[in-house]
Order: sequence, then C-alpha cells, then structure tokens
Amino acid sequence: MSVVGLDVGNENCIVAVARQRGIDVVLNDESKRETPALVSFNEKQRFIGTAASAAITMNPKNTIAQIKRLVGRSYQDPDVQQELSLFPFRVSESPDGSLVIYVQYLGESRCFTPTQVLGMVLSNLKSIAEKNLQTHVSDCVIGIPIFFSEIQRREVLNAAAIAGIHPLRLMHETTATALAYGIYKTDLPESDPINVVFVDVGHASMQVCVVAFKKGQLKVLGHAFDRSLGGRDFDEVLFNYFCEKFKEEYKIDVRPNPRACQRLRAACEKLKKVLSANPEAPLNIECLMDEKDVRGHMKREDFEKLAHSILDRVGHLCRKALLEAKISADKLYAVEVVGSGSRVPAILKIISSVFNKEPSRTMNASECVARGCTLQCAMLSPTFRVREFEVQDAFPFSISLAWKGSAPESEEGETTEALTTSVVFPKGNSVPSTKMLTFYRATTFSIDVLYTDLEDLPPGTPQKLNTFTIGPFQPSKTEKAKIKVKIRLNLHGIVSVESATMIEEEETEVPVTVSKDSESAMETEREPPTNSSGDADTAKHDTGKATEAENGATADQKPTEMDVDLPKDSSKKKKTKRKDVPVSEHVVRGLPQGELQKAIEKEYEMALQDRVMEETKDKKNAVEAYVYDMRNKLYEKYSEYATDAEKEDLSAKLQDTEYWLYDEGEDETKGVYVAKLAELKKLGDPIEERFKEEQSRAFHVDQMWHCIRSFRDAAKSNDPKFDHIDAADKEKVISECDKAETWLKEKEQQQAVLPKSANPAFLCAEVKKKTETLDRFCKPVMVKPPPPPPKPASPPESSATPKDSEKSAAEGAGQDDAGAAEPMEAENPNSEDAMET
Repeated sequence: MSVVGLDVGNENCIVAVARQRGIDVVLNDESKRETPALVSFNEKQRFIGTAASAAITMNPKNTIAQIKRLVGRSYQDPDVQQELSLFPFRVSESPDGSLVIYVQYLGESRCFTPTQVLGMVLSNLKSIAEKNLQTHVSDCVIGIPIFFSEIQRREVLNAAAIAGIHPLRLMHETTATALAYGIYKTDLPESDPINVVFVDVGHASMQVCVVAFKKGQLKVLGHAFDRSLGGRDFDEVLFNYFCEKFKEEYKIDVRPNPRACQRLRAACEKLKKVLSANPEAPLNIECLMDEKDVRGHMKREDFEKLAHSILDRVGHLCRKALLEAKISADKLYAVEVVGSGSRVPAILKIISSVFNKEPSRTMNASECVARGCTLQCAMLSPTFRVREFEVQDAFPFSISLAWKGSAPESEEGETTEALTTSVVFPKGNSVPSTKMLTFYRATTFSIDVLYTDLEDLPPGTPQKLNTFTIGPFQPSKTEKAKIKVKIRLNLHGIVSVESATMIEEEETEVPVTVSKDSESAMETEREPPTNSSGDADTAKHDTGKATEAENGATADQKPTEMDVDLPKDSSKKKKTKRKDVPVSEHVVRGLPQGELQKAIEKEYEMALQDRVMEETKDKKNAVEAYVYDMRNKLYEKYSEYATDAEKEDLSAKLQDTEYWLYDEGEDETKGVYVAKLAELKKLGDPIEERFKEEQSRAFHVDQMWHCIRSFRDAAKSNDPKFDHIDAADKEKVISECDKAETWLKEKEQQQAVLPKSANPAFLCAEVKKKTETLDRFCKPVMVKPPPPPPKPASPPESSATPKDSEKSAAEGAGQDDAGAAEPMEAENPNSEDAMET
C-alpha cells in the first residue's frame, strides 16, 4: 500500500512518500524537487510538468497554468474574470455556468474543463511517485486550501478519480503544516497547550491558522484567509510599473503581446526575489518586443511603497486570525512563516508587529505541506506505524440543513408544518463530525444542505450545496414513521448522509408455559405471605418475577404434551424494528457519473497517445544514433571486417537515411522508424558480428582446449584416485577428446586462411556447444565416486541368560497377540502428577 502526500500548488507541485526511515520528497525526471503545475498541448502530444516549462513562453495560448485557481469556480465570478485577464489561453462559459478551456491539440480545437486539467497534473504526480517507489500508487492525501468550497472539494476528488488515485483525505494545507511541525516535537506540554500561528503566503493566496498543541494532539483554534493575496500580487505590482515605464521610455505596449507579458512577469518575479536580499536590483530583458532591449531599476523602499495596499491586507488578515481563535498575541508561543511568497521582508515586518513575536523559519517553506500530507496518509494507512498524534481540524464555514413538513419533535412533543432551517455544523466545527437527526414522516421527504453565511465564500457560490431525498418508505401501523438520519461532515470537508433508518416499536405478547411438576410449587408461592406487613397483590407481583426468572433459566427445555392444556401466563414486551431507508443525493453543479466516466476514458486515450509519441521519439533517436555511431566505426573500428563494396553500400545507405531523417522522415510513425532501423542493421550487423566473433573467439577456443586436455590427461594418468574407473570407460573418454580435438584443429585451420572481412569458418556459439557436450559426456565418468569399503564382520552374539530368554519370549508373544489392540498405559502411579508438573 502506497503512502504518498501531494501538495498541488498554484505554481508548483511537490510529491512526498513515506519510507521506513521517514518522509522523503521525490525527485522528478529532471531531478528537481518541485514540478510546475503546467499542461501544454501541441500538434502531436501534450506535455505536463517540467516538460511544459519551455512551452509557457513559446506556446502560451496552448499552455494552461494556475489551474488550481479555476477548479470549481463560476465563470461570472468577478475574481475569475480578473484571473482570466491575466491568462493567455481562451476560456468561455459552459452551459452550467462553469469554465471551459480551449486549446489546439492534435491539429484541432479541443475543450477541457479545469477538473480534467487538474486530473492531468495529478496523473503526472502519480507517475513521479510510481517511478520512485517502483510500485502502483493509489492511496494518497492531497493538500487543499482551507477556503475551498464544497464544490471545489468535490472537483478535486473528481480530478483524482480521472488520474486514477484514491485520496484518503483532502487535508487543509495549514493543518498539514501544523502536523509536520508538531509531530516531531518531544517537549509539548501535557496539560496547558501552547499556541502557534502558521502564516502561509503562497503564490496566489494567503492563509493564517492558529493551532493549540499538547502532547500527542493538535487542535485548530481559528482560520483566516485571503484567496487573492499572494506572491504573484507583488509580481503584478512590478509588472504594471514597468509596463507603464517601458511605454513611456521605449514606446512599446507589452500588455497585448502574450509572449512579452510572460517574459516580463518572469523578470519581475526574479527582481522581487533579488530585492528580498538586496536593497536595490536591476531589470534587463533582451529583445522584449519589436526588437528592443529594455532596462529598469528598483529600490526596496520604492517597491514597498508600490505594494502598500497589499501589505495592509496582510496585517488585517493576521489580526482577523487572532479574533477567530479568540486569543491575544501575548498568549502565542511561536509564529511559523511558510510558503513561497513569505520571503518578502516587508511581510515579515508586518507579521512581527501584529503578533509581537519574531517569525520563525524552522520548517522548509516549500515542502512542509507535502510532508504533513504524507504523515496523515501514514496515519490512515495500515502499512506504517506512526507516533500517536490526534489531529482536530476545524471547518471554516457554517453548514445548515433545511426541510419542509414536520420538524424534529421538540422537547414539548410539538411538531410544526413549515420550512425549518437549523445550523448543524457551525463554523469551527471539528472534522470529521457526525450528527443524528430524528424526523417523523409519513412519506418520502427531502433535506437541503446550505451554507449558513456566504460572506467568506467566492462571489457567485450557490447557497445550496446538495439535496438528499430520504425514501420511499411505508409506516406499518402508525401514520408517521420515526426516521433517524445520520449526517456526516467527512474527512474531505464534504457533507453526506451516511444512513437513514426507520424505527418502529410494537408490543408483542410473549407466552409463558408452566409444567405440571412445577404447578404445585407455583401455587404454594402464590399464597399470600403470612407476615402482616405485605398484602396479596404484592406477593403475586413478587411471585411473578420469580416465575419469569425460573422459566428463563429452563428455557432450553422443550415443553411436554401435558403442558398444552395447562393455563398460560402472558406478558407484553416492546420490540424495536429497524429498517434501512434508501437515500439519493443531488449535488448542485456536481459532475454526473456518466460525464466523469467519459473524462476518465479521455484521460486514458491522451495518456496512450503520449506514450506512443514517446516511443516514436525513442525509435527515431535510435535510427539517428545508429547512423552516426556506425559511420564513425565503419572506417575505424570495423574497417578490417568489411569489404570495400560493403563499406560503400553501407556508407551510402547511412547518408541517405540521414537526409531522410531531416526531410521526409521528420514526422513519421513508430513502425516506419522500426523498419528503417532494421534496413540499416541488415547491412551493418554482419560486419559487427565478424568483429564480435574475432574478439571472443580466442577465449572460447582456449576453454575448449582446456576441457580436452583436462579429461584426456585424467583418463591416461596412473593416479590411484582413478583406479576404480573401468578401462573401457577411460577409452571412451579419450576417444571423445580426440574427436573434439580433430574438429577444433580443422576449424582453426579453415579460419586461419580466411581474411577478417569474410564470414568466419565457425562461430563461438558452436565452440561453446561442443565444449558443453564434451563436458556432459566425460565428467560423469571421471568424477564417478569409488565403491564404499566392505563392512567389518559383526562379533558373535553372546549367550542369553534364562531370564532374558523368558523376557524376550514374553515380549514376542505380546507382539504376536496384540494384533490391532491399543498400546498399554504405563503403570507408574505418579505419571499423572508428573504430566501436570
């Protein structure tokens, strides 16, 4: 079972796996720890991850980036519209109000949903993990932002299904960071918890989380987030500044040119990183557009003034986190800063001023989320034993349920016929969590799952999440049935109905039979007590209890026929019947199962196309490598092993193939390259074979000569250890050795007169086979073991005494008379005690 953690970032992704020695971050094919979250499409195939990095500049309109920002979002969302203005690829609105991305793929226009593109990214991360673990990867834990709505969480699960992986949990990124921080700490207190703030400044969002740690436990106290505040916002400030500057100085407008925009944004990101460590930095870009080189300069003070509004939002978010957690800054133990955008010095100053503590960097800013997800996966997996550590996460939104008809019965027993809304999972509710609700209904009814407050959700998010239909069911006796519904907020942060059960109680008469033998005893017991303190009714009541206890003790005995005509007592008992009620779910803007299956099949087809193209490239490279390799060897290494005619023919063929590769053969199928390589090898293999035969012939000939001499010398020698072998067998060995020697000398003479460019008179495989045949014939004869020495004569038996003779005779008689009798037991009186001891 695989234990994998995936950190799917807005810009880069990280894969971590669990091993016996701990958590390791996996390197991709380019030996890098971070893999870009990019998918690029072209005329022949698609490129994912690092392979798509070059295409983001060369082919920006068909390269999809920052897909995490678009998953599960509405096209009319103002934040999405602002995002789309930054993207060079084309996006439109789908019939259900979500997004559709258009690219050119395999020579035609194709459309993909953000979920499908995210599935491609996850599929690439899965292959990276599988190459590292050398096994199939299925189970994993995926990190998601705390502000993801239920629609976005469901889309991540759908993307995982498209990629062929099974998330055990969708874990909040800040919670994963807290787990990676706390599980290794051995000095956590047992009673009074310590409070730690985690500030995650990512590429496009910022999250602040306050966590309380105790020994073996973490508890999330509060969240605060801004889904549009990250490192790229600082890049955008620099980008806008230099766009205006270059427009004035160089008379060029960068914004309409996608390639120039991409180059300038990359340069601004680099400038921001340089300013994090230096007070000022230059910006130089050669041939940005219109064949003009541009130059710029920026000081850190000027940069912080330009980003003043963004820095104010950072301070507001930190203060909001303290309010959500309901603690003050003086109760904080530490402040940990992580995320790729957290290296800006101005951000660290603001964090320090709000929390009154110097921010710490004890964790790897880029890898902590992936490590925390992997630890959580190891906890949920039976493969690894992990230190006991409880994770009490908090849900960032408030969830309500709404239903029509009779509400759950109140304490006074009253019911109402109206639309009822109730908060079931308030904001900050622990994850996972389960609630049990009781309804009284006569027919099928529905429950709507709603967001209580839409303030913290993306604009345009529908308030209704899904609708659960409970039923059909049929009450047996009463007008309304008692329905118990179990509502669960699962590990992914998704609300679901685990079960619905109809509970009915009915009174049944349980007959009690009395036998004749006990009748007199019962009558005696039913007499009124003689003491004056008790009355007859009390005595009867006590007797009845005793009778029930007595009958219960003898319940296994079947009543006889005489019991039938005797009077019978009966008592009423309540029986509870439970029956499962079917539950159906309708998800708002959910992906239908049929569409999901089509997306899975489409991903499989594209993966197959990618694999075919990679194999075609390998075969083309093999043809090209053979052309250059054989051309160099033909007139150097293989010069003596080919005739002049063979050299001319092969050289001409190699030249023609080289021209073909860079002209007509530039874009051919895998089969064409395989056939072309076979055509070249038909001319080159005989030459190469002669060279190999010449190089290894001496070794195999020496091996055969050694075998012949060894067996022949042993057969002719007078060594005493071979005296037990028959002379006829030795002659056979000598004869076989002579035959082998004759054959080998004849072949060596034939080979000696041949030039190296001619086909050899014999092959090394023939010599090897002859050697093995000779060894199989001679070895059993010459290694035959000598016969064993004769056994010494046994001493004569001594005369037995009369007592011994009688004992032997008795034993013999006992054996003859025993037959099939059982063996006798020992008569040792202490044998039982000894066994017990």
